[in-house]
Amino acid sequence: MTSELPKQKTDWTIKDSTDLYSLEKWGDNYFSINELGNIDVHPKRVKDEKLDLMALVNELEGRNLKLPILIRFNDILEDRLERLHTAFANALKKYDYEGRYLGVFPIKCNQQRHVVEELISCGRQWNFGLEAGSKAELLIALSLIDDAESLLICNGYKDQRYIETAILARQLGKRPVVVIEQADEVERIITASQELGAAPLIGIRAKLSSRSSGHWGSSTGATAKFGLSVPDILITVEKLQASGLLNDLCLLHFHIGSQINDIAIIKDALQEAGQIYVELNRLGAPMGYLDVGGGLGIDYDGSQTATGASTNYSLQNYANDVVATTKECCEFNNIKMPTLVSESGRAIATHFSVLLFNILGTSQVPSQVPTPSRKECLSVRNLRETLDTIENASKASELDYSKLQEGWNDAIKFKDDAFNAFRLGYIGLPERAKAEQLTWACAKILIEQLSTKEKVPEELKHLKSTLAGTYYANLSIFRSAPDTWAIEQLFPVMPIHRLNERPTQIGHFADLTCDSDGKLAQFIDNGNVKSLLELHELKANEKYVIGLFLGGAYQEVMGNFHNLFGSTNAVHVRFIPGGGYQLEHVVRSNTKSDVLKFMEHEPEQLLERLRIASEVAIQQGTLKISAAQRLMEHLETSMHQSTYLQN
Repeated sequence: MTSELPKQKTDWTIKDSTDLYSLEKWGDNYFSINELGNIDVHPKRVKDEKLDLMALVNELEGRNLKLPILIRFNDILEDRLERLHTAFANALKKYDYEGRYLGVFPIKCNQQRHVVEELISCGRQWNFGLEAGSKAELLIALSLIDDAESLLICNGYKDQRYIETAILARQLGKRPVVVIEQADEVERIITASQELGAAPLIGIRAKLSSRSSGHWGSSTGATAKFGLSVPDILITVEKLQASGLLNDLCLLHFHIGSQINDIAIIKDALQEAGQIYVELNRLGAPMGYLDVGGGLGIDYDGSQTATGASTNYSLQNYANDVVATTKECCEFNNIKMPTLVSESGRAIATHFSVLLFNILGTSQVPSQVPTPSRKECLSVRNLRETLDTIENASKASELDYSKLQEGWNDAIKFKDDAFNAFRLGYIGLPERAKAEQLTWACAKILIEQLSTKEKVPEELKHLKSTLAGTYYANLSIFRSAPDTWAIEQLFPVMPIHRLNERPTQIGHFADLTCDSDGKLAQFIDNGNVKSLLELHELKANEKYVIGLFLGGAYQEVMGNFHNLFGSTNAVHVRFIPGGGYQLEHVVRSNTKSDVLKFMEHEPEQLLERLRIASEVAIQQGTLKISAAQRLMEHLETSMHQSTYLQN
């Protein structure tokens, strides 16, 4: 689908913008529009507790923190964590569940130190833990978890050192659970336990027959990357029993994909996993924990549907189904209800950060009517006559859509004639330019007329996209929003100011990289997807700031250095009750020197090579000493500046 400009009205309200960008649907009460037309952030979802996002940007720039910038709202992170635990507390109470709930955060979702530290700090009241999927993440988790009740779920590939580290950490008073995800890990666990004379807490990840849907559907089922089949589970139990380690098997883990959009999938998986849990208990394993993995979805487009960018369930629905289904299975089989564990990283981290970037400029198709000259080619003359015909038809008291359609068809034909004539060398560049301008002038008149009409012929609806503009964004898609490129993830994108003005343009965004994939050209559209977004015309000497929302999960850690664009500036903001805020942490963007070092280039060596080249140019008389000095000053200063464009 493509975007259409809003129907003409005598005025424009912030309610119009709220509806246009579906803010109330995906914002989850964290965002609204104030009377100035700026986005307000409500860190605790309280109407009267708010921060003006545009005012915050201006103040950050006053602190020399330039756009693009990533703003992380710690209060939103805490609120998400509290809502998760509240939902499970409500479900445990509602269904008289005899076990408890323990949450863990998968570090891979956002590995930034201040983020993980914040989660551990505010999650201590719930014994909140972490999930590690690599040796490096294991080190992070071991250093941060200081609560003996908090779980450390150890996933991913595991070598001997990984397993030994987990065993020794258990002796430190931590609670790491080594989850067996590959059949060959069993032997390494047995060997490490025998050598150290101690065992880890052990879990098993099951490959369920239940499959997910959407982008991650292929990662589940019998061909899933991780997990044991039922035959492998039975072999593993036998090996653990033979080695005296079955009493340390305490957890069953399953994962049916990220961003699960349909609650029915979750129910099916829970029923299957519940039966496996029961059977493990019957085989003699003490068990005690059921880890339902990740997958708790986010409603990115606000449609509340089982589509890739949404979910057909709420957080409370999810918690209710996990608790109720597990209880039903345990009661039916007369076994003790386990402690429920979830790894809900996306649901916790998605909302808390907003990526803000400024627009550097735009490009539009040329639609001005060119000045006539005495000798113009036939195609250009025909286009001028067609333009007059369309203008006259549009001024009629009653629009004749057939004439408008005929006029547009003629314009396209005459434009093609001019292009062919140019290709064959019969007309020059000025004539071809006139043909383009006249064609788009015809389109512009049609758009202006049709935008006021409720019923527009299907053949003319595409016209608005012909005059769409490209807005050049001061960011790298590959660094800051890689999922939009890699898996076509849909994020809410909208201006953060001027929302009390009617958007008069439509367009998409192109980033700074020299890559045709470096663009944002998919936008939410009330449950659908559109390729163009309603935007405002740029004003001279005024910045135009766009926000990409709901990108707190995965985007920061998966970004790359395409064209050597590094990380943006980032700040952690804490709301002060009664008004105001404080910056708890400031993380400066990568400099050019930083990214060069990442690629094993030595900045000093590069500067020295350029200095030598300038000396040669001075000797040859092609470069003045003053110019050489100015060049070196630019280069040296640039090394210590952001990789992004500065005002």
